Amino acid sequence: MASGKEIRGKISSIKNTQKITSAMEMVAASKMRKAQERMAATRPYANKMLLVVKHLSHASSEYQHEFMYDRPVKKVGYIVVATDRGLCGGLNINLFKETLQSMQKWQEQDIGIETAVIGSKALSFFRRFGKIAASLTHIGDEPKLETLIGLVKTMLDKFRNQEIDRLYIVYNRFINNMTQQPQVQQLIPVTFEEKDEKIQYHWDYLYEPDSEQVINALLERYIESMIYQAVVENAACEQSARMIAMKNATDNAGDIIDELQTAYNKARQASITQEISEIVAGAAAV
Repeated sequence: MASGKEIRGKISSIKNTQKITSAMEMVAASKMRKAQERMAATRPYANKMLLVVKHLSHASSEYQHEFMYDRPVKKVGYIVVATDRGLCGGLNINLFKETLQSMQKWQEQDIGIETAVIGSKALSFFRRFGKIAASLTHIGDEPKLETLIGLVKTMLDKFRNQEIDRLYIVYNRFINNMTQQPQVQQLIPVTFEEKDEKIQYHWDYLYEPDSEQVINALLERYIESMIYQAVVENAACEQSARMIAMKNATDNAGDIIDELQTAYNKARQASITQEISEIVAGAAAV
């Protein structure tokens, strides 16, 4: 059994760690609320853009953008959105597993893969799997669309130049404070397999100045909005996961302290008993 002094040292060390994890839990809770507000503020715009593009996919426009139709798949691209920092439980690991499972389906068909990553954790993970087409790290707790434009443009140019034939985005979708779900979403070609009750007829918009300019601009804004929404959702997931992870760490530290305190009491009691026995033995010898 460890001595009482060693146990006291362990208890002191774990209490210091517990203070740190408790503080990180409170910081994450504060950031989580702001991240959720930001996510909620951007969702209506993203949902409206999604509805408009759904209408376009069912419309009978004279002009058809290259993002709107399939072509033979020779290479696919992935934009992976992860975190810059750790200490958020299995958030990133679950996301990477989902990404690798999706990539494996294409690799089994001998189809190449291009990867663009957002977040330091994604960069360090996928760097081991080969060349990364584009990367973006340290975007902060309040991501801006302007910082994402360069990475988005790189992958869209690759699609236009037929270097990739499909583009996916992988991110954590925020369900609630306890649940974050890895999501693999196809960005281009823009396809909607599910039936939408709001879209029942084939019709088209009236364009000004012309359909080509409007659709070109609209589809680029749509891709940008989907990627930005994914980044914002992932940020909310990060803070929620970190808050839960730090709470669990604080609770576990408390359990360990209780166990060590019990061990310390036993060691102290054994020490006192031994001292009494030695005193009694010494007195009897006299």
